[in-house]
Formats: sequence, C-alpha cells, structure tokens
Amino acid sequence: MGLFTWLWDWLLYLFWSTEMDVTIVGLQNAGKTSLVRVLAGQDFTLDSIPTVAFNKREVKKGHVSIRCWDLGGQVKFRNMWERYCRDVNAIIFVVDAADRDAIVVAKDELHSLLGHETLEGIPLLVLANKSDVSGKMSVDEVIEGLELKRVVHREISCYGVSAKEETNLEAVLQWLVARSGK
Repeated sequence: MGLFTWLWDWLLYLFWSTEMDVTIVGLQNAGKTSLVRVLAGQDFTLDSIPTVAFNKREVKKGHVSIRCWDLGGQVKFRNMWERYCRDVNAIIFVVDAADRDAIVVAKDELHSLLGHETLEGIPLLVLANKSDVSGKMSVDEVIEGLELKRVVHREISCYGVSAKEETNLEAVLQWLVARSGK
C-alpha cells in the first residue's frame, strides 16, 4: 500500500501539480514567520527573530506547492509590501489578536496596501493570530477594527488562528488551495 500511495502522489505531482504564490504581511510581532514555519511543517518556536526584508518558504498541500513570501512588518519594510503583493494568488494579512493597541495601525496599513490599483481583485485572507492568548480580540472584533466591510471588489475571509497551538491552520491551507487555480 505504501508503494502505491507514493506512486500516486508522484504521478499527481508530475502531471497535475499546481504552484501558487502568496504574500504574508502584517505589523511586526504579529507572528507571520512563526505561522509560515508551522504551515511548512516545522515546530513552533518562541524565539523567532524579526524578519529583515523578506523570507521565502515553500509549503506543500497535496498537489499544490505554495510559495510564501513572508515580509517584514517594521515600518521601514512596509513600503515594499505592494511590490511583493502584485500578481500573487492571495494576500495574507496577519494581525496579533492579543495586541488591541495595534489594530488601528494595522487597519491603516492594510487599507493603504489595498488602495494600490496593482492589487485589485487579489483575494485577501486575514488571520487573527494568537487566538490562544487570553483577552485576545475575537474574529468579529478584528473584522470591525480593520474595517473590512469597507473593502470592496475582492474576496475576503478572516480566521482566528494560533501558530503555537496550530489552531485553524488546516482551514487556512484549504482556503489557499481552493484559490490555487485562480
């Protein structure tokens, strides 16, 4: 049975594999890098160092290979977000759901990013990370805080996730895979 499964997976990859690009943005310390590490099958770690410029990592889900561009969230890197979001299958915006004070800045940065004509129509996935922390914002609070209802002309989804507890990460991968052919 193992050989048949391996052969089937190899044939799927060889003849029906799909590649997609996603860009992951958000303010510093939102947990973008930790999220990508866990999605790629690595262990969660608390001692991630801040991303300088960007990291590229590949995540495989079935016959889909997802190239993830994890961009730095510090102010000095935010001006490059738009460049890396062009021509991707989806934009992932990560919010630290435990940092209520940062939601206003996150909203401003998100709306500034989405205001670029070059990004029109690209699906947006908002991830309220750190859902395992007590006192965190609910998904509804994140939607309201980011004013997502103002965003038009694009598909938007929002999930509460935890990179540490691996909460809802399968749903994130399924959402991405569903957009791999677009």
